[in-house]
Amino acid sequence: MTRVKICGVTTLDDALRCAEAGADLLGLNFYPPSPRYLPPDRARLLAAGLRSLLGTACPLLVGVFVNADAATIRRILDEVGLDAAQLSGDEPPDTLAALDGRAYKALRPRDGVKAVENARTFAAYAPRGERLPALLVDAYHPQLYGGTGEQASEDVARAITAVVPRLMLAGGLTPENVAARVRAIRLWGVDVASGVERAPGVKDIERVRAFIAAVKSADQE
Repeated sequence: MTRVKICGVTTLDDALRCAEAGADLLGLNFYPPSPRYLPPDRARLLAAGLRSLLGTACPLLVGVFVNADAATIRRILDEVGLDAAQLSGDEPPDTLAALDGRAYKALRPRDGVKAVENARTFAAYAPRGERLPALLVDAYHPQLYGGTGEQASEDVARAITAVVPRLMLAGGLTPENVAARVRAIRLWGVDVASGVERAPGVKDIERVRAFIAAVKSADQE
C-alpha cells in the first residue's frame, strides 16, 4: 500500500477533508517564505482540532522545516503536537541525528550518484518504524525548497529505492500522473502539494480525492 501525504495544509477544514479522503499523512509548513507557511500557534490549533474530531483515525502530522536548528524543530514538534519533522533544506546529517528518530530528510539531488551517497548518509538517522518514510526525494531546484511543481527524476528515485527502504516521492505529482509513477517505482509513499491546489495552501478536495484514488488504483494493479 502506497502512503499518501498531502503537504502544505493551512486550515482545519482542508485538513479534515484531506483526512476523510484517505490521506495517511498531512504536512504543515513552518518555512516563513513559503506561501503555505503556517505559524506554530495556528498549527497547534489545527492539530488539536483535527485530533479532537478524528481521534485515532487522525493522519500523521508532519512539520516541514527548512534550515532550522534541531532545538527549534524539537520545540515546535512539542508545542504543536506533531508526529515527525521533514527537513527540506540544506541541513547537515548532525541536525537529523540530534532529532533522535523524530525526523526524516528530503533530498533534491541533481544526479543519481550523489543522490545514493546522500541517501545512505541520511537514512542512517531516519525513523525506524513503518509509519514514516526513511527519506523523501523531491525535484532539484537551485533556489526553491519544494512545492515547485517540477518533477523529480524517476531514475534517481529508482536508484535510491535500491539502497534505502521506505522512500517517499515528491515533485510535480498530480492526479493525472501519480499512478504511472507508483507503477514505475516501488515507493513507500507519495507527497503532493501544488498538484492538488486551487491556490498555494488552498486544497482542491476533488483533486485530493482523485489523487488518492489514482494511487489506490495503481496499488491494485
